[in-house]
Amino acid sequence: METLSWLIAEWGSVGWVQSVAILLGTLLLAKIVEWILCSVVGRLARRTRTSVDDQAVQILRRPVFVTVLVSGLLLALPPLALPAGPVGITTRLFQTLLLLIWLTTGMRLSSAVLRALSSGPLASRRIHASAVPLLDNTVRVVLVGGAAYFAFLIWNIDLTAWLASAGIIGIAVGFAAKDTLGNLFAGVFILVDAPYKVGDYVVLDGEDRGQVTHIGLRSTRLLTRDDVEIIIPNSVIGGAKIVNESGGPWPKYRIRIRVGVAYGSDIDQVRRVLEEVAATTREVCSDPAPRVRFRAFGDSSLDFELLCWIDEPGARGLVTDLLLTAIYKNFAAEGIEIPFPQRDIHIRNGGEGCHTIDTSPPPPCHP
Repeated sequence: METLSWLIAEWGSVGWVQSVAILLGTLLLAKIVEWILCSVVGRLARRTRTSVDDQAVQILRRPVFVTVLVSGLLLALPPLALPAGPVGITTRLFQTLLLLIWLTTGMRLSSAVLRALSSGPLASRRIHASAVPLLDNTVRVVLVGGAAYFAFLIWNIDLTAWLASAGIIGIAVGFAAKDTLGNLFAGVFILVDAPYKVGDYVVLDGEDRGQVTHIGLRSTRLLTRDDVEIIIPNSVIGGAKIVNESGGPWPKYRIRIRVGVAYGSDIDQVRRVLEEVAATTREVCSDPAPRVRFRAFGDSSLDFELLCWIDEPGARGLVTDLLLTAIYKNFAAEGIEIPFPQRDIHIRNGGEGCHTIDTSPPPPCHP
């Protein structure tokens, strides 16, 4: 035992023996950490409803193993008593390698998380599939910028001059491309906030109405019912009132048909005819059911309103035409009168050879 203790003490003082022992211990530790990550954490991740945690375990498995191993290599360098120059360069190379490994890992993790947040059980109304590429690229740019900063720090490169130059250039570019940057940032907010998506029918400030065909970083394109494409800068859309006719719990759209009937008409008959017209029109949805409302006593008519739903806003014009045609024909067949404004013209004799036309309500007549 004394001989064994002497040999251990003797060999333990040798630099390369210490380095080998550190490497073997680090390799064993890396294997243990990898086993815990794959077996214990992986088993817990498989019990969840989502797959993003399983993907995260698979993505982190190799980087964690390499990180522990490289850390052991860095710890094994001092016992070798090598010159400071080669040791410093080797240390910086290993640190740069770890930085690149974790940069790639961060990109893969961000992509997996964004995909999970835009689809599947973790889907959020705040992150839509159309915004995933933009957010993914933004995260990548941030990660690359952070990695570049730490790489400069690892190699002891002074960033003061670089940052000052970048600030001056950024101010100049901001003033020169003010409108372009405004459209760019508005496009980013539109893609992230997603007030509408491609295929939706929108109305901007109560004027331009059309189907969204493209959402870009600079502009949004609408295709009107006249097959005319309108290209609107995103900065204009960012400050406009947007009515999304395809939004809400479903893409269905409600049509309102206002109809006036003559005083003295049978109200129950009018309701029945309007409901039958809606029920026999194929383009009108049965769920929700059409309904008729008696709205007001008009100047010359009883005002009704037929409310019914269609599958999509683009069919509004066609279905309105079908309903109005059917209502007119059914009212005529049922003997329901549709009043229209009338004005009586009375000609009064204002003197010989002179006649005046009075279109105001007539006064009491005198022979």
